[in-house]
Amino acid sequence: MKELIFRTRINIYHTSELPSEYKELEAIVRELPRLAYAPYSHFNVGAAVLLENGNIVTGTNQENIAYPSGLCAERVALFSVGSLHPNIPAKAIAIAAETGGKRVEMITPCGACRQVMLETQNRSGVPLVVLLCGPELVYVAEDARALLPLSFDGWNLPD
Repeated sequence: MKELIFRTRINIYHTSELPSEYKELEAIVRELPRLAYAPYSHFNVGAAVLLENGNIVTGTNQENIAYPSGLCAERVALFSVGSLHPNIPAKAIAIAAETGGKRVEMITPCGACRQVMLETQNRSGVPLVVLLCGPELVYVAEDARALLPLSFDGWNLPD
């Protein structure tokens, strides 16, 4: 038998000590959940993507009565980046959520969103920093791969 052990480094910052390059991103994502369309789950999520050129692209979750037809905030934002700015690498993505009018302490992306983050990172060749933003603490992964060990990255697809 063999064993694989995965270690993931997540830095935890108080919002006041967040590195300056992410302060604006965190401030923007803080406001986004109230723009979400979540009439069924009442779990509002916002995502903001910082591009390498300094622009920020946002997204919110968009639910649908036919549940599989909805889309998470992270994918809304990242697909917008891919469509509107295909040649500008995404540098970081910040995610925040609220439910019942209260900010969620720690939001983590679903598996599908983690896979899209990894694809975005692989597409550009630039690490995608992931910020999971709560009311006072921000959990920061310096690379999207940290959130998806044993990810499907296409290495075994035919050429």
